[in-house]
Amino acid sequence: MFGKTVILVLLVFAISGEISRKAAKPQRELSGSFAPLRLCARDLPVQSEELAVEVFQVFDLPLTVHEASLVKSDKGLFLKLALGNSTELKLIGLRYSLATINSQNELHVIANLVEGFSIPAYATKTVTFKTPLKFKSKGEDRLALMVEQVVSHESIWEVVKAKAAFEAYAQGDFSVVPTVLRVANQVDSRPEDF
Repeated sequence: MFGKTVILVLLVFAISGEISRKAAKPQRELSGSFAPLRLCARDLPVQSEELAVEVFQVFDLPLTVHEASLVKSDKGLFLKLALGNSTELKLIGLRYSLATINSQNELHVIANLVEGFSIPAYATKTVTFKTPLKFKSKGEDRLALMVEQVVSHESIWEVVKAKAAFEAYAQGDFSVVPTVLRVANQVDSRPEDF
């Protein structure tokens, strides 16, 4: 109701000649007390040098990926993730698959890498991994990421049949729910844990 009233008032002023472009003054003659009403091309923000990445969330993992992107650099592309730790344990690493999904919903794995980081219990953190990624992407391809393994000093969470679940996701079949297996980490355990 309020919006219709405002439009009606503006129309009345325009018809009566109270608002006229002929009598308008250039902005430089007006006092600088208000912002310009239009954006010029030079005022537009610079486009980001990041490529958005879809995330296939595995809900039984103790790590969630809130945002994923590839940051462009002269050395290649670097994966940037906003991560959340939902466990009482400090997390120290992960293994992920990064893939493209073409217009026929075919999955093509670009990278399957292990990366280290440190996130305290119940914390969030944004990390950019230092491993450069190089690949040629077609404009219509989508980028997708799946975390396949999460590591703490005490435990390792492994996605069972991760590739099959990722391929089903690419096909649009969301009925395939990945299973996660948790095992004791006997490699990265600290001596005081025994």
